[in-house]
Amino acid sequence: MSQSLPYHLDPGPGTGGRTPRATSTSDAPSLSLDGDWRFRLVPTVADATAGFHDADFDDADWATLPVPAHWQLHGYGKPAYTNVQYPFPVDPPFVPDENPTGEYRRTFQLPQSWPGGDAVLRFEGVDSCFAVWCNGVELGNSKGSRLPVEFAVGELLAPGENVIAVRVHQWSSGSYLEDQDMWWLSGIFRSVSILARPADGLADFFVHADFDHQTGTGRLRVETSTPALLSIPELGVTDAPAAEVREFADVEPWSAESPRLYDAELATPGERVRLRIGFRTVAVRDGQLLVNGKAILLRGVNRHEWHPDHGRAVPAETRREDLLLMKRHNINAVRTSHYPPHPDFLALCDELGLWVIDECDLETHGFSLVGWAGNPSADPVWRPALLDRMRRMVERDKNHPSIIIWSLGNEAGTGDNLAAMADWTHDRDPGRPIHYEGDYDSPYVDVYSRMYPKHAEVAAIGLGEEPVTADPRLDAHRRGLPFIMCEYAHAMGTGPGGLREYQELFERHPRNQGGFVWEWIDHGIRQHAEDGTEFFAYGGDFGEVVHDGNFVADGLLFPDRQPSPGLVEFGKIIAPVRITPDPAAGTVLVENGYDFADTAHLAFTWSVAAEGVEVESGVLEVPAIAAGGSATVALPELPSGKGETWLTISAALAGGTSWAQAGHEIAWGEALIATDDAERAPTNGSIVEVRDGLIVVGPGAFDPHSGVLREFAGIGVEGPVLDVWRAPTDNDVAMHGEWSAATEWRRIGLDRLTHRVIAVETGERELVVRTRVAAATTNLGFRTDYHWSAQGSDDGALRLRVDVTPDGPWWCPLPRIGVRLGVPGRFENVEWFGRGPGEAYPDMREAARVGRFTSTVDDLQTPYVFPQENGNRTGVRWASLTASDGTGFRIDGHPHLEVTARRWTSADLDAAKHTNELRAGELVWLNLDIAQQGLGSASCGPGVLPKYRLLPVPSTIELTLRPVR
Repeated sequence: MSQSLPYHLDPGPGTGGRTPRATSTSDAPSLSLDGDWRFRLVPTVADATAGFHDADFDDADWATLPVPAHWQLHGYGKPAYTNVQYPFPVDPPFVPDENPTGEYRRTFQLPQSWPGGDAVLRFEGVDSCFAVWCNGVELGNSKGSRLPVEFAVGELLAPGENVIAVRVHQWSSGSYLEDQDMWWLSGIFRSVSILARPADGLADFFVHADFDHQTGTGRLRVETSTPALLSIPELGVTDAPAAEVREFADVEPWSAESPRLYDAELATPGERVRLRIGFRTVAVRDGQLLVNGKAILLRGVNRHEWHPDHGRAVPAETRREDLLLMKRHNINAVRTSHYPPHPDFLALCDELGLWVIDECDLETHGFSLVGWAGNPSADPVWRPALLDRMRRMVERDKNHPSIIIWSLGNEAGTGDNLAAMADWTHDRDPGRPIHYEGDYDSPYVDVYSRMYPKHAEVAAIGLGEEPVTADPRLDAHRRGLPFIMCEYAHAMGTGPGGLREYQELFERHPRNQGGFVWEWIDHGIRQHAEDGTEFFAYGGDFGEVVHDGNFVADGLLFPDRQPSPGLVEFGKIIAPVRITPDPAAGTVLVENGYDFADTAHLAFTWSVAAEGVEVESGVLEVPAIAAGGSATVALPELPSGKGETWLTISAALAGGTSWAQAGHEIAWGEALIATDDAERAPTNGSIVEVRDGLIVVGPGAFDPHSGVLREFAGIGVEGPVLDVWRAPTDNDVAMHGEWSAATEWRRIGLDRLTHRVIAVETGERELVVRTRVAAATTNLGFRTDYHWSAQGSDDGALRLRVDVTPDGPWWCPLPRIGVRLGVPGRFENVEWFGRGPGEAYPDMREAARVGRFTSTVDDLQTPYVFPQENGNRTGVRWASLTASDGTGFRIDGHPHLEVTARRWTSADLDAAKHTNELRAGELVWLNLDIAQQGLGSASCGPGVLPKYRLLPVPSTIELTLRPVR
């Protein structure tokens, strides 16, 4: 490669940066440069402002831009989203001449108390490449957007006023290494500061704090760049030489469940550094990942840094909020996809307790579209840059006990440069295993990792029966590694489904040690329509020529950090305590799935509810169960209830923690005690008659030609009619080679069905409407017979039985089988007895418990960034819709229904691209189904498991309508 390339095109890491070192909290003077900087954006590098970096440059007419921030989120240029494809020609290391370049200037006053001598200017993160000047003197340049760099400025700082100037390029050779399935956003997005470096200060340190699980002994050794004294008051250490190896009997080890930290201090004559030490040992032994001698199970998520208003400039309070939400949903691990996070995030992981895979700022996925030709992972000219990125991550983060694995990066193909990164890291830090998913032979890593394998493949890997590779030596090495799914269960839109089956495979096979759901949060950008309605933008909303649409909205949190139903489901499935009541035997089985903790911190309670109304509750005495153990506990004498009666056992925090208050529920289990044995009234009460041009059956009035219900108990209605369509979910619209259900559904016309009446038959006590439902261009259809009758009692009930027979050579599953009914919009209050309170589907229903719940129609909606089927309530025994005056109607299912209620049709939902496009109509539309197709996670993972596919078979829908007065 020519050495004459400008710095932003040179494939090297940059020049002028100081040796990377650990993040630390020091008493040495520091000065934050965060805040408003003068800013100017020019369209190309050639348009850069001459002399802008000079100390006497006049920037009075420039605008201001906050630091940290991305300039695209402040009106300069536009965000752009791609997943795999580069938004510029693949011509490494070159980038287009159209390269927006931001020019920053910051004037600051050096405090009078500022000491002379060495000092560094530290940048925590700048995207994608920058050069920097201090008082007109060039310091150097750097790439590696999510990594810190320091430049020496001590000799350049002057008393009084000083000027820092920074030129940031949107595109650089470094952009080829940062193709990480996220918004392309530019600028100084993490903090900038000046740090004094005392001549006799502590430049760097490396804490080695191991734990011997057999003896309970902690072993401590601290490498320091210069001799230093160590103090750990709790362990009786005061001003002792840091480099000495010392052992401590009976220390409390650090783990994600019990994140015990010891406050410590390192001191030199010129500086004191505060640190927090956690004793723990990580090892791979006998095909398992061990921490403190025990195999752990990762219940994890992938986390991009994201905020809907600030992008990757995530505020400090939001970082903490993320971790509190994770802990409260039983998540115990984070993969920092696909770059090192803000350093304070890792300190929070140390404090609150999460296992961390810290991932290097490296992804070259776009090279896959050109057959990996020129991929930097295999080209020696890029090796210095890749090694530099790995080194800067490891050196910055090496003292965090929460980090148990280093990751070389993500989706960067294969090549010797990756092996070189692994070799350097093994040598620098032999106490942590190394991860990289993209090389299935796994020759230079310590864990075997895969993305989105199907359940059957996970089972095979757990048994050691995965396919062999060509090299027997490498094959044997890989089979001896623990298996971790670095990405699984793509949480895009409604879903994901199939989480329970994955968790069962993790718990069944010791080699399968869990994984990380993709991903934590939807990367929607907050926007407002012309009428002020809020929505969240995704790829293509900013006019990008190349983009990947809403694939960036694939998280367990919505962009505003409201938990999605998927997160609630995940938290239930991965709960570290499993509760299985057996009322018939009078016992409950409690299984402790924690890796280290017993259950002494939990309080157990029981409650009995009849028809969703609590009858009695109490405390359940459960002994402290050791990690991995179980106990069968006797239930108290349970009360009886009238109707369907359920027992629920709950385990909640007995006392408050750093992440949740006392009473926060960790796990629950339920069991049926008694069924509803009430006899149904006969259905042969009312006579069918014709009145005022309508067919009347009890409280129902029907169109004589179509046989469609027009009024019920004086309420005008639309329908019900057969409905098998749902607005496709992201997981119905498969990618990456999976079969796309939505494509087939549209091809055979399920979104455009027509209804043909074959006969309207009026018997003495039953109205039968025979129809055929089908779409244009196909011979597939459904013979659908509606049987209407009135209850024999005088409660005004109307009974419907719908017999559905598929007609034609069907070959694919259906979205749903049920009827659609429109009712006046004033009926906005919903109550139901069934599963809830949140939405649920056949393969995503573990978090839905049986009970009686209330909501409004509007609150039943789940605001997925891209509108799609949502809001289904499952196992509904009955549901009522009422107006503000209490009038309305009730629907009883026989035995259960799937129910959705919304102010727009499925067609409206299907047509909308953003939530603000959904407009309430005059009617509330009910879908009353006997079944729905499962969800799966085929948006980027496996499709629906066979047992959750809704096959077209003869079906019967039964329900009863009753007025509420």
